[in-house]
Amino acid sequence: MTLKGLEEYMLPCTNKTIFGIECLGCGIQRATVLVFRGEFLAAFKMYPAIYTLMLLLAFVGFNLFVKFKYDFQIKLALLFLNVIIIIVSYFYKMSQFM
Repeated sequence: MTLKGLEEYMLPCTNKTIFGIECLGCGIQRATVLVFRGEFLAAFKMYPAIYTLMLLLAFVGFNLFVKFKYDFQIKLALLFLNVIIIIVSYFYKMSQFM
């Protein structure tokens, strides 16, 4: 099944449907599919925060089983990093459309 074939099963962006403007999460589903297909550069171009989000999820999952010092600070730093990447990439993408 191609990426085009999988798009019919993906959830539509309500923000884009109603207002015609992409939201901060637009592209994450397609980027995830691209990562699982091994198209890493295309996934990054689709949604630049995909890899830091995966790192955050992996760290949180690992931290459920293994507790260690400064785990909260690491999770907080990864969260802030993701927020910054998402916001900067969103404004960059929106500036390309203007």
